[in-house]
Amino acid sequence: MKKRIFLQIICWLAVSSVLAFSSPGSKTEKTKKKIDQCFKCHQENHNLPKDYSDNDIHNKLMCSSCHGGDPQSDDISVAMDPEKGFVGVPTKSEIPKFCGKCHSNINIMRVYQPRIATDQVSQYFTSVHGKKLQSGDKNVAECASCHSAHNILAVKDPRSTVYKFNVPSTCNKCHGDANLMRQYKIPHNQLSEYTKSVHGIALFEKKDVGAPACNDCHGNHGATPPGVTSIARVCGACHVKNMEYFETSRMARVFEEKNFHGCEQCHTNHSVAKTSDSMIGIEKEAKCVDCHKQGDAGFESARKLKNFINHLKSNYDLANKKYEEVKLKGM
Repeated sequence: MKKRIFLQIICWLAVSSVLAFSSPGSKTEKTKKKIDQCFKCHQENHNLPKDYSDNDIHNKLMCSSCHGGDPQSDDISVAMDPEKGFVGVPTKSEIPKFCGKCHSNINIMRVYQPRIATDQVSQYFTSVHGKKLQSGDKNVAECASCHSAHNILAVKDPRSTVYKFNVPSTCNKCHGDANLMRQYKIPHNQLSEYTKSVHGIALFEKKDVGAPACNDCHGNHGATPPGVTSIARVCGACHVKNMEYFETSRMARVFEEKNFHGCEQCHTNHSVAKTSDSMIGIEKEAKCVDCHKQGDAGFESARKLKNFINHLKSNYDLANKKYEEVKLKGM
């Protein structure tokens, strides 16, 4: 009896499911996506944007979401009617605000990512790129220069142009162009220097996502070179203790008086090498002698400091040798 009732219940559930999904007014039928005539026409005429990708994060939207017009009409004059909001392809100077139509609107962005920032455009116009674009410079980077236009992928996607490991090569598209950088009197070898640095080796070879890439020091949308007053803070975001020790030193006050670039003065910027004892002292490769010459107090301090380090190393090596002997021979 119980078995028969159980089978009847199963049959009833199965029939109910079929009726629900086959009903002419079912939810599935009502929510069927409308055809985007813009995309259909461009696809049929093999006229999709050169960088178009099916993986673009905006593919869930219609073309009109960005470019305006009527996406339901297959009549070009109607689909591309300015009175229906059609704006077409934005000029370079229009791109930031073009993207900002959505990305600066919290009511739109919270639908997709409630935590996403909506100040990218305002940040951009505080950057070197944004200021130069406003002054009429058409060479500088804007949103599409870094993110692309129709192949925008989530930042966590390894294929994205702004994925952690890809950021240096994305920046290098412009900053590695010798002819372009020459116009601004900026070096174009930053990537080659960075690749050999302790940071570059950590990022590219060791795959350490905690290692800084370009945007960690320069910023993202508000990108700008760190100034004299901020560079120690930028480095200190990771090297906290080093910053705290340096700020309490006499050297920090002298650096401030002489307008020196804090950490960069000794460690450089893009070609930061792994620190070693050879950086200290009065030998040719030591950093101290870049500023201190024989006869001044700093030169003598550097000599004493290196002697102290050598003495400490000698004691350490001696202690380690005795330790190894004890392990071998016993007490």
